[in-house]
Amino acid sequence: MSKKIAVAVSGGVDSFTAAFLLKEKGYEVIALWMYVVDEGPMERSAPFRRAREGARRLGVPFVPVDLRREFEEAIIRPFLEEYLRGRTPNPCALCNPRIKFGALWSEAMKLGAEGLATGHYVRKKMRGGEYLLLRGVDSKRDQSYFLWGLPRGLLPFAHFPLGGMRKEEVREKAKEAGYPFHDEDESHEICFIRGDYRKFIEERVKEPPRPGEIVDKEGRVLGRHGGIHTVTVGQRRGLGVRRGRPLYVLRVEPEGNRIVVGEKEDLFRRRLRVKGVNWLHPEPLRGEMEVEGRIRYQHSPAPCRIIPQEESLLCEFEEPQQAPTPGQAIAFYQGEVLLGGGWIEEVVE
Repeated sequence: MSKKIAVAVSGGVDSFTAAFLLKEKGYEVIALWMYVVDEGPMERSAPFRRAREGARRLGVPFVPVDLRREFEEAIIRPFLEEYLRGRTPNPCALCNPRIKFGALWSEAMKLGAEGLATGHYVRKKMRGGEYLLLRGVDSKRDQSYFLWGLPRGLLPFAHFPLGGMRKEEVREKAKEAGYPFHDEDESHEICFIRGDYRKFIEERVKEPPRPGEIVDKEGRVLGRHGGIHTVTVGQRRGLGVRRGRPLYVLRVEPEGNRIVVGEKEDLFRRRLRVKGVNWLHPEPLRGEMEVEGRIRYQHSPAPCRIIPQEESLLCEFEEPQQAPTPGQAIAFYQGEVLLGGGWIEEVVE
């Protein structure tokens, strides 16, 4: 009997191709669609219809899974809370361990699945009897940054068929399989928000946003803001303040409801405190270690030293990095190997 693998399908070309490749290899595939936000009947959703059509063309079962309650509690509420604390959350890095490889994997096991596959561009390899996660071959698409939070014990059951492929090859495979949406443009927006995230936050929270001061590093008032949730560290546009040279958000101070701005060179920082660390590598982190840190998705890993502390670790980059942002994820690497990661708690002056 062939091994049954569940595939998290989104209606995009990546998850379709992942399912196609697994079926080609002889696996029994079931396509699982995550229903995470209440936007009316699922059948009206274009991604839902694309995912269902993809499963039909592959001749595999298509199973919608209602995860609205789990998604609200694990993703949307923390997203709102972080923004209201003046931080910039990363819901994708939270969704993978809590929802895809958490709640969805639980449902997949109930259906008899022995593994869960996604369309992430990341590789899984075994070395010395242990599984490792490696960066995807397509450096422009590599999504290992979003997977540092996976539990180590789950790696034997996680499958990433696209890790050794480039996007052009994936589209070609989907076309070969007869998928009519192989050339569809990708969405780079937050999956549960349609339009402006600030409007989404304001509609979901009970208290109206509190306007406050925009100040420079010396505390001089330069203008007013419409709420600390409206900005993120490194932002330049939309601040409504001018002072000869462009000004950027340096930090958000929720206790004083203030936004501090400065010039571009003021954004560069070397030292970060990281909390919520998850270590994926089979060799545990016991002491100081020279690694590479990646502070956002579109960021090249940079050399740094990590120093474990009681309930966090200190990360010191060799060279200052632009706009490390509290609330965002940081992933750690040695070469192509994803070691683990955590959440940027604060920038250490």
